[in-house]
Amino acid sequence: MKTIQEINEKIKKGNVVVLTAEEVIGLVEEKGIKEAAQTVDVVTTATFGPMCSSGIYFNIGHSKPRIKLGGGHATLGGVPCYTGLAAADLFLGANALPDDDPRNSVYPGEFRYGGGHVISDLVSGKDLVLEASGYGTDCYPRKNLKTYINIKDLNEAVLYNIRNCYQNYNVAINTSDKVIYTYMGILRQKLGNANYCSAGALSPLLNDPLYKTIGIGTKILLGGGVGFVSWWGTQHNPCVERTNKGVPKYPAATLALIGDLKNMSGQWLIGTSMVGYGVTLSVGIGIPIPILNEEILEYTAVKDEDILAPVVDYSKDYPQRENRILGLVNYAQLKSGHIEIKGKKVPTSSLSSIRKAREIADVLKGRIKSGEFLLTEAVEKIPSVDSKYRSKPLKERKV
Repeated sequence: MKTIQEINEKIKKGNVVVLTAEEVIGLVEEKGIKEAAQTVDVVTTATFGPMCSSGIYFNIGHSKPRIKLGGGHATLGGVPCYTGLAAADLFLGANALPDDDPRNSVYPGEFRYGGGHVISDLVSGKDLVLEASGYGTDCYPRKNLKTYINIKDLNEAVLYNIRNCYQNYNVAINTSDKVIYTYMGILRQKLGNANYCSAGALSPLLNDPLYKTIGIGTKILLGGGVGFVSWWGTQHNPCVERTNKGVPKYPAATLALIGDLKNMSGQWLIGTSMVGYGVTLSVGIGIPIPILNEEILEYTAVKDEDILAPVVDYSKDYPQRENRILGLVNYAQLKSGHIEIKGKKVPTSSLSSIRKAREIADVLKGRIKSGEFLLTEAVEKIPSVDSKYRSKPLKERKV
């Protein structure tokens, strides 16, 4: 048994042993669980991919004379921001689109620029045009504002993502006779391809399947800077069927994450266009797992072939919310470049970048070893398999 405090002392002294989630697999095969657990202190996990439920809130400071943005209208880089917070606070979501974007009226839409791109430009240090209008009050008399802003000029700029790090996800296919455009990418007709979105054995919540160490207050690497798990994410659904190693076979847990945008990098926050669907933000996340005991070490030694994912038809079953799957495949099969569905060899591709996930895991490993990054203990657990917590679909009621 170890404690996080003991591991942090090792980090401070420079004698901590850190491996990535891929590296620890080889060590366990060589030395076994018991000896490996005594050797390793921290395992770093990571993921990089499109994560729609992301956004920023920021404070622009007060103009002279003052203007009340709350209840008014504001755009940053031509993309609408939510103004309903207060006089000088705004929120921008990764999915937001300019009012004049044609969307899918010219099908499939290109969605060249939106909220995710604005966030990426802002964090990269670009000057962006802020345009705002208010209705005017005695204490906030100004009605119009147009100015360049830069992230260095903002009082606060915070990345707050309400649903990231999905614990496993669907493999998307298309059985119809036409190409379809989805948030899982372009899907070719008649099982022309299969898209997935997970780093597999590197993915954070697949290395801590029962949330033994990852919880509210866990310190993470978010967009290249320091962040924290602030809550469980929306659509958090831990009570799904699992393997005998505790790995969920279907989409399960999610995390809500927060961090200082000013300390992040455009390298790990990239605006992304999804043809025919919309815009989003690709987010880089690294989460350290303290090896407190043999059980936790064994979870982090999960292999791609141990992780199953459901194959779902996005031409009819997914949009109609039919709970039907065409089978389960493992991530070793997915990463091999093809899977077999209905006797047909189907090429696979990933929306999640394995290369970037490896880079993030290595960056986090380096920061821990250099003493830059200490671990935190979760102040509260997120709902797990024994909590009876389930995500519910919309219950429509006649109006």
